[in-house]
Amino acid sequence: MRCPARRLWQPSGDIGHLAATNIRERPIRLAGFEVFSSTGPENKIRVLIAKPGLDGHDRGAKIIARALRDAGMEVIYTGLRQTPEMIASAAEQEDVDVIGLSILSGAHNTICPELMKLLHNKKMDDVAVVIGGIIPEADIPALKAAGIAGIFPPGTSTRDIVEFVRAHARSRN
Repeated sequence: MRCPARRLWQPSGDIGHLAATNIRERPIRLAGFEVFSSTGPENKIRVLIAKPGLDGHDRGAKIIARALRDAGMEVIYTGLRQTPEMIASAAEQEDVDVIGLSILSGAHNTICPELMKLLHNKKMDDVAVVIGGIIPEADIPALKAAGIAGIFPPGTSTRDIVEFVRAHARSRN
C-alpha cells in the first residue's frame, strides 16, 4: 500500500528525526541521507539518487539532485557506497517514484540487474530506474532489457534528465 506524498521528508523506521524545516535554502543531512526539496504542490515527484558500489565521486549525483529539486521534485540522496539492497530498501521506505543511479565504476552490469530483481520482489515494478555515468554503448541493450528506463552518459543536459524523469515517474493517482 502506498503512502500519500509528503511535502517534507519524513523519516521511516529508525532513520532519525527531522532536524530542520527550511529545505528550500539548503539540504538537510540526517543519518547519511541528504534531502533536497523546494516548496510547491503536495504531489511532487519523489526521486531517490544513489551512488552504488565503491565509486567515491558524487559531484554529478549532487548536481542532478539539485537540478531535480529546482524543477520542483523531492529528492533523497542516499550518499556513497550503497548496495542494491540498501537502495531498494530506501526506495520502499521513502515511497519514491524514480530511482536515479550514478555509476562511474563500471559495476552497472552487476548492480542494475540485482536492483531490478529486488524491486520486482518488493512489487515496485512501477518505479522507474535511470542511470547516469560511464556506460559503454555495448552495455546499453542489456541494461534496457533488465528494465532500466533511461541511461544518461556524461554531457547529458540536466534539462533532458528533468524532462525524462517527469515523463517516466509513476503516477500518484
